Amino acid sequence: MTRQSPAGLLVLHAVRITGYADTPVIAGRYGLDVAETEEALLDAEARGWVQHTSFAGTGGWSLTERGRAENERLLAAELADAGVADEVHDVYRQFLPLNALLRQACTDWQLRPAAGDRLAVNDHSDPAWDAAVLRELSAVDRALAPLAERLSSVLARFRGYDRRFAMALTRARAGDGAWVDRTDVDSCHRVWFELHEDLIATLGLDRAAHS
Repeated sequence: MTRQSPAGLLVLHAVRITGYADTPVIAGRYGLDVAETEEALLDAEARGWVQHTSFAGTGGWSLTERGRAENERLLAAELADAGVADEVHDVYRQFLPLNALLRQACTDWQLRPAAGDRLAVNDHSDPAWDAAVLRELSAVDRALAPLAERLSSVLARFRGYDRRFAMALTRARAGDGAWVDRTDVDSCHRVWFELHEDLIATLGLDRAAHS
């Protein structure tokens, strides 16, 4: 049976994997009640685990160093208690080659080498080039589905990554390129970044050494 994470862990973890977000976004990440999420965030703020900052008329929550350490402590305890570390490690090993493919696809979406300029910006005037990138992303999408199923079968909080990636890819195929790599929408790149962060946080790895 899949492990259901406690709300306190989910709130703190949602702050980590979103990076910086307001209360409704954090609550929505795991389908939590907004008022209860706000209360949990204020409690975490009092403990020095999160901080709320505002910029250009918007505000959001982010983890402090103490909060990051607490998040990793909770995740490690959950992983050990559930007894699924080997399964998550094995999925991560299979994730890494896909991560390289995803990164290359996003690079190819942003750049299209030209004569004398291998770093030329992709102006998306070559439909064949862009179609090839979308095929690369489709291959990643197909490979992600069974990995996401394995993760969600042991830890429920991993649910949804494959669905979100597939939805972003569908929108990109329909002609909206923002859904490939933009960070202000739930794009293929953003979903993948969150999944990568989720995996390394769960396993207690250093992202700089596993990017």
